[in-house]
Amino acid sequence: MKNQYYKAASGLYINYFLLGMVNIILASNMSSLTKQWNTDSTGISYLIAAIGIGRLLTYGLSGVLSDKFGRKPLIIISSVLMGVFLLGIPFSSTYEKAFVFALLAGISNSAMDAGTYPALTEMFPKSAGSASVMVKAFGSLGATILPFIILFLSNNHLFYGFAFLTPAAIYFINMFVMLSASFPKSKSDTASSEGDYRRSGFITEPEFWGEGLALIIIGFTSTALFTVSQIWLPSYGYEVAGMSHAGSIKLLSYYSVGSLISVLLLSILLNKWVKPVTVILLYPMITLLTVIIILKVHSPIVLIITSFFLGASTAGIFQLSIAIMTELFWRKKGTVTGIVATASSLASVVLPIATGLIAKGGDISHIFFFDCFIAILGILAAAFVNYRYRKLTRYEMVNNHG
Repeated sequence: MKNQYYKAASGLYINYFLLGMVNIILASNMSSLTKQWNTDSTGISYLIAAIGIGRLLTYGLSGVLSDKFGRKPLIIISSVLMGVFLLGIPFSSTYEKAFVFALLAGISNSAMDAGTYPALTEMFPKSAGSASVMVKAFGSLGATILPFIILFLSNNHLFYGFAFLTPAAIYFINMFVMLSASFPKSKSDTASSEGDYRRSGFITEPEFWGEGLALIIIGFTSTALFTVSQIWLPSYGYEVAGMSHAGSIKLLSYYSVGSLISVLLLSILLNKWVKPVTVILLYPMITLLTVIIILKVHSPIVLIITSFFLGASTAGIFQLSIAIMTELFWRKKGTVTGIVATASSLASVVLPIATGLIAKGGDISHIFFFDCFIAILGILAAAFVNYRYRKLTRYEMVNNHG
């Protein structure tokens, strides 16, 4: 990576440090927000789904715009929109206004992803997987810190909205820093000769409706798994494991610590010892086992430990699926990023609504049974990607000399 990109890369990671807070900020302030808008926990889950709707409606367009106009404009726009969301929520007088701001957050998230992931692979061409999972590392760090900020505000009887206003201010400051940062020139290479895919390191052209579709499914399941955990772990700890309100909120911090440690290890291991395709298969297996333990053992201590492992095993899968997708279909990095991210946003819409309806049925444990099914789907898709990836690269040396 050239020196002129350090500033840009730092700004990108700061954005995702703040996004880590945004991802759990509504669920973590559920009690304050339900009072403000006279709604219930299901209403807040629908608001979280609105963020997913905003992403779903705009990811495809964001990916195309990223390839056409470059990464930087989308990243700047995303900072502005996310700042507006964070300013708007604590001052929204009605649920309907808050819903509009949530949609803006989703649009911001889609622009941020479509600009950031391709930019990082262009800044770090030899370590794209590590660069991508570091996005998750910074997001996890932000999610780890936010619950402590909320508890500090609560214990000192301060306005809960400061948890929104502080990251909003940092987003705007970072935006001005990014305006002067240098970005690599993105290239949209539409050539399709045999030499192109050989130059990319594959013996044959990757199949979009094969491994591409499987990676899209992983984009959905990876987001679904951590969405369930981030929304419902505190409620499960409070209602099923008998934890205090404050203790149940801290489960998100244990979850985020697991995520942070996991992606930091991945950022080191992916460079030399572990392939991204291995991680996307191993991690959902760990998630499945962890959720089964949560359902079997209703103990606060066990829930604390399993929250850590849930965070560790759901960390970085979405980012790695994008890294693999852009490696396989490298001619249109922004476009394929948008497609995988669209699947992710679909999960962000469907899972809060589906789990909210399950919660209305009265048994929150059923949500985590549903989580097991999602993990199994992710395992099957990852197994297929592993098979195809190894087949595409098995005779690389023969191909290079052939």
